[in-house]
Amino acid sequence: MIHIIGLGPGDPGLITRRAWELITQASEIWVRTREHPAIPEIARHATVHSYDHLYETHNDFDAVYAAIAEDVVARAAEQDVVYAVPGDPAVAERTPALIRQRAHPQGISVTIHAAVSFLEPTFAALDADPIHGVQILDAQRLAQMHHPPGSLGMGLIIPQLYNRLLAGDVKLTLMNAYPDDHQVTLISGAGTDALRLQALPLYELDRRDDLDDMTTLWVPPLDRPATYEDLQEIIAHLRAPDGCPWDRKQTHQTLRPYLLEETYEVLDALDAEDSQALKEELGDLLIQIALHVQIATEEGEFKLADVIAHVVDKLIRRHPHVFGDVNVTDAEEVARNWEAIKQREREENGQQAKKQTLLDGIPAALPALARAQTYASRLARVGYPLPEPAGWTEEELGWALMRLAEQAEASGLDAEAALRSVTRRLREMLITLEEAARRQGDDFLRLPDEEKRRRWKSIIRKS
Repeated sequence: MIHIIGLGPGDPGLITRRAWELITQASEIWVRTREHPAIPEIARHATVHSYDHLYETHNDFDAVYAAIAEDVVARAAEQDVVYAVPGDPAVAERTPALIRQRAHPQGISVTIHAAVSFLEPTFAALDADPIHGVQILDAQRLAQMHHPPGSLGMGLIIPQLYNRLLAGDVKLTLMNAYPDDHQVTLISGAGTDALRLQALPLYELDRRDDLDDMTTLWVPPLDRPATYEDLQEIIAHLRAPDGCPWDRKQTHQTLRPYLLEETYEVLDALDAEDSQALKEELGDLLIQIALHVQIATEEGEFKLADVIAHVVDKLIRRHPHVFGDVNVTDAEEVARNWEAIKQREREENGQQAKKQTLLDGIPAALPALARAQTYASRLARVGYPLPEPAGWTEEELGWALMRLAEQAEASGLDAEAALRSVTRRLREMLITLEEAARRQGDDFLRLPDEEKRRRWKSIIRKS
């Protein structure tokens, strides 16, 4: 028989009556760690054995926890065992589940006794009610991530932030979503008389030397709607019976021109290297995506989770050099692998019969010049030559433009971007001419043709 008890958040007075009964009735107990304020009091009633030494002899926490579980179950085969962990065995503790997994096949009973976790005194110290939504994340897991999971609209509790190195990794992950100066709170000694709270900006998180096993980080929610869930809620409301008549009448097809327009506005912001405009235009583009997702949800086509799951699976599948054991030497090899994986996916999905040509999969809605350059990129792979234009009929002009697109591809240039850049410069030059004429009391468009040509040649020389 194995009894797994919790030692509460720290104060011995918070240990449950049932746990005290087991402690006082046992001649010895086994604890995951001695790093707990109640251990001296417990040691007055029973011999305490700890597994602290395993943290020194194993390379990672998974190995430590597996070794603890194995030892506890082995001892339980000979006699009843009382095994104790900090807090509540069911909250932020790995070993109880591992012990149960190993014990049941051997016919060894396991009882997990509820206890006071670190959460109750933490909420009390913060004067926060979890009914409004809270997330709990393991510091070690978060440190290994590149972006924090969950919603920025709910508070985040991160227990066992025990040293500066771990705090630094956690900080970097959090700063991928939260502002650098987001105010967070370190809670130390929750559930003991040594309770201490320290508010600080996120960027200072790893500058403290007083972090230990009983340190918990509280990251409050952002003070404004800032998650995709917030956006989807607004869009769903706009599409609801009490929402907006315009939004309610939209379909995938009626939204098509707006999606195209917003995409081009994003490109304009990129071309202008205007980060403020880019932020705004990406938001407008997100509105279009959220509208299409909401319409699809209402029509039973798919939901947001389906969209995200599809693209996450695709990214992982097509990056085996990052998420698998494939080795690559350069970006060109990555591109080749990508195409090979795409081909396998088509075959597996039964799409081979539909997509057999070199130019399949290029969107027909691409602007003509961009589509031409994409064609040129595909043709260059197999060395297909383009016919030489013989004159300037519409078809021959098309071939001439195709040749320019081919040259752009061979030179590593973006033909569409180049043309956008030139047309943008052309517009700026014309505006300059018109404003200069206006300052002189003239209307540029009403000037004599010869004067307009003179001024035009002059500004071209200066550009």
